Amino acid sequence: MATLEAVFFVYCYILIGYLAKRIFQERIDEQGLVLLSVYIFQPFLTFWGLLQRPIDLDLAIAPLLFLAISIVTIAINFLLARRLFHDPRDRSIFTVSAVIGNTGNLGVPLGLTLFGEASLPYTTIINLANVFLVYTFGAYFYSRGRFDVATSIANTIKLPILWFALLAILLSLLGFQPSPQLDRFLQMGAYSAIVLQLIIFGLYLAKISIDHLDWKLLFWVLMVKFLFIPLLALALLAPLSLDPLAKKILFMELAMPLAVANINLAALYQCKELSVTALVFTTSLLFPLLLPWYMVLLQML
Repeated sequence: MATLEAVFFVYCYILIGYLAKRIFQERIDEQGLVLLSVYIFQPFLTFWGLLQRPIDLDLAIAPLLFLAISIVTIAINFLLARRLFHDPRDRSIFTVSAVIGNTGNLGVPLGLTLFGEASLPYTTIINLANVFLVYTFGAYFYSRGRFDVATSIANTIKLPILWFALLAILLSLLGFQPSPQLDRFLQMGAYSAIVLQLIIFGLYLAKISIDHLDWKLLFWVLMVKFLFIPLLALALLAPLSLDPLAKKILFMELAMPLAVANINLAALYQCKELSVTALVFTTSLLFPLLLPWYMVLLQML
C-alpha cells in the first residue's frame, strides 16, 4: 500500500501538467519548458547529485551492471529494429526508449519506500549512470531519427549535462564539498528539475489522443520493457555474489517505466514526441499494476 501511495503522489505532478495544458492551451509552450529542463535544470540535478557522496569504488559495480544490461538490450533492439520497422524514427524509438527508465523521479522515492535510506547510495549512483545513458545513447538515437551520424554525435556533445557531470566527478575525486549555501542553491535547482520533468510529461499527455498510439511500436516496447529486461536482469543478477540489497535495487531500477527524458529528447529532435509520450504514459500506467509481480521476482534475488 505504501508503494502505491508513493507512486500516486509522484504522479500528482503529471496531473498538474495535464490540467494546466487543458486549461491554458497554447498559452503554455511545452517546447520552451523542454529547453529549460535539458539545458538548465537537468545539469543542476546531475551536478548536485554527484556531489552528495564521495565517489566510492564499493558502489561502482551497481552502475556498471546497470549500464551493461542496458547496453546489451540496446544492441539487441538495434538488430531487431530493421526487421520490425521501416520508419527510421520508429527504429530509433524502439532501440533506446525501453532502457531509459524513470530511475530518478520515480526510482529514488520508490527505493526509499521499499528499502529505506540504505537504498539512497545505490539509487543515486544508478540514476547517474542512467543520466549518462540518456544523454549519450539516448540523445544519439533520438537525434539519429532525423539526422545523419556526424550531426547526431555533434548534437550529443553539445548537451551541457555531460560536461556538468564530468566536472562534478572531477570535483568529487578532488575532495570538494559545497558550502551549505551552495548546496542549498544546487538542491533548489535539482528539485525544480524533477518537478519540471513531471509537469512536461503532463503537458504532452494533454495533447495525445488514441491516434498517437502506434500499436505495433507499443507492443514491442512493452515486450522489451516489462518482459525481456526483467527476465534478463533476473538471469544475470541472481547468480552474482553481490549484496542482496544492491541486486534488488538494480532490478527495481531496470524495471522502472519509461522516463520523461524520452519525451525531452524526442521533442528536442522532433522524433515523434507525441508517440513517445503515449509510450511513456502507457508504461507509467501499467507499472503500478505490475508491482506485485516485481515484488515476487525480487524475492528470488
